[in-house]
Amino acid sequence: MKQLEPVQGSSRRKRLCATGMVALQIGCAAALLSRGALADDDRAGATTTPIKHVIVIIGENRTFDHLFATYKPVRGQTVDNLLSKGIVDENGQPGPNFVRLGGQYEAQDTGKYSISPGSKTLYTTLPRPGIGGPALSYLVSAGQANTLANAQLDENGLAVPYSAYLLSGGTGGLGPVDLRIGNYAALPPGPFPLTGAPGSLTYDDYAGSPVHRFYQMWQQLDCNVAYASPVNPSGCKSDLFPWVETSVGAGSNGAAQPAGFTGKAEGSTAMGFYNVLKGDMPYFKELADNFAMSDNYHQAVMGGTGANHVMLGTGDAIWFSDGAGHAAVPPHGGAPAPIGGGTLDEIENPDPVPGTNNWYTQDGYGGFTAAGASYGGGTYSNCADETAPGVASVLAYLRALPRPVDPNCEAGHYYLLNNYNPGYYGDGTNAYTDTSAKNTPFTIPPSSLRNIGDALLEKGVSFAYFGDQFNNYLASKFTYTPVGSADGDGGFEYCNICNFLQYSTSIMTNAPVRQRVLKDTLDLYADIAKGELPAVSFVKPSGLVDGHPASSKMDLFEGFAKKIVDAVRAQPSLWKDTVILITVDEGGGYYDSGYVQPLDFFGDGTRIPLIAVSRFTQPGHISHDYTDHVSILKFIERNWDLSPLTRRSRDNLPNPEYGPASRYAPVNGPAIGDLFDLFDFGS
Repeated sequence: MKQLEPVQGSSRRKRLCATGMVALQIGCAAALLSRGALADDDRAGATTTPIKHVIVIIGENRTFDHLFATYKPVRGQTVDNLLSKGIVDENGQPGPNFVRLGGQYEAQDTGKYSISPGSKTLYTTLPRPGIGGPALSYLVSAGQANTLANAQLDENGLAVPYSAYLLSGGTGGLGPVDLRIGNYAALPPGPFPLTGAPGSLTYDDYAGSPVHRFYQMWQQLDCNVAYASPVNPSGCKSDLFPWVETSVGAGSNGAAQPAGFTGKAEGSTAMGFYNVLKGDMPYFKELADNFAMSDNYHQAVMGGTGANHVMLGTGDAIWFSDGAGHAAVPPHGGAPAPIGGGTLDEIENPDPVPGTNNWYTQDGYGGFTAAGASYGGGTYSNCADETAPGVASVLAYLRALPRPVDPNCEAGHYYLLNNYNPGYYGDGTNAYTDTSAKNTPFTIPPSSLRNIGDALLEKGVSFAYFGDQFNNYLASKFTYTPVGSADGDGGFEYCNICNFLQYSTSIMTNAPVRQRVLKDTLDLYADIAKGELPAVSFVKPSGLVDGHPASSKMDLFEGFAKKIVDAVRAQPSLWKDTVILITVDEGGGYYDSGYVQPLDFFGDGTRIPLIAVSRFTQPGHISHDYTDHVSILKFIERNWDLSPLTRRSRDNLPNPEYGPASRYAPVNGPAIGDLFDLFDFGS
């Protein structure tokens, strides 16, 4: 199929292995495995730089400004953030450009969905911020004693003394408004500091999680060609974050509109930020000061976790199929669910319900109705069809740009826009066709979409995906239980939707390859201790320590990253040729003031943090090169001399070029960098 046709390789074997045909991919992987191509320590492979090992650590749901709003770079570097723009001052309070550059507006959208609704009015004060997290800790929530021993038993991926943070920071049962945030009832209409007020929320506290789904994120950015300027050629003003959260309802996921709802729910959570100048985020600030960081790195897809991890692994968006590589139409219009005896409507419809302001008709986890329970919504869109709900507004904007952007949508393909379970369980069995009680209707069929694992196998370059709590996930037989559950099976602690390999037929149905490349973080720690690593390692923390708001905290994600960084630096044989890239999957719906470049229908989205830890970085360097998750693929491909994954994947995009107006907005867009700007290989 055209969708899967790869760039031609340099030999007949490479051409055959690089086809989208699953049987050939599996056969090639088996042949490579038989001759040792998946050895753990693969230093023999030729690289274009001194880097022989790449470790990618992926946390959750934080934008760049949310974490680095007040960061001051060292050694003469510059950074683009709330402080440098004058949106806030060093104390996090409104600066001279607070309203002009950071002001937030209410809007009206009562007809067709629009990514840039009209009738905007500046908020007088923001809606009150919501709250999230356990009353005390997730250990207590799961019925365990709130002790350090239990914390260390539940999660082994923390540097000392970070385990203690699993026991602290609970909300105290407050809600639904977060009363710990200073001036919570009279916040001015822009970004506000989460910490700093006397007796207020601290950096170690659990806090609320904003809405962060595909069509909501397009609206939050408020992209309109009429707003374009030389420094912001995309015209994305990022000025509707609280309005989207309140009008759709944070966490509603398309549930029926509550009786009497007027679009005034709690919802300024998106505007909160931490203040590194006041001691927040001490470890990541230390890394930024002493290694390198990007202030122009973006989530690759509007929306949430699953779609962004898929893009990270494939350079593309995944689509609904028959499970054998052929595009199909997902269940819709009350079609029978494959399990549970209910009905499904899985196609998105963000058009407002009549009589409401922006309350989406169909948006959420599958529109599943069974046993008296109803979950309104959908999560697929046929973005090649301009008549499909929500699609026309995005396509019209992309066409209207001075350099029109190809939406990159194949006819007849319904693309996954948000979070669904992958098509395979961790042992390679088909999850989509499973009818047991442990399954849900929110599962995408197995995918033939080519991924970076396929490309690395063909080149003979070793790789692995290290998922925290993966062993417990296998042992539990994939029965899901809440984070911190007393039975310790790691159900929701291991993130199955984050593992882009679990969507893939070519990887998951090849037992030798699957067993070699799907690992627990326990294996990562053991490999580092032995001084042996795959050439490419993707590392995902558990749900307890991934930094996701409400379910985790940033100090826990710092502790997870620190354990790996410290371990690698303690092994000279690894430290001499390893780079550790620390990022998150997506912005989580938090506000960010940075430039966003439209690449296709799916994104880009807001800026997110990216720190590069390596001896080949200059201390304190800030890269301004425009990049996103697919830039990690471009780095791997350039370093190991790989071709782009397919003819349509984003790793085909050129590296950015810049004009005199902006060092952040490419003049040859769509364009994304390959991360080489983070390094100095000549020194």
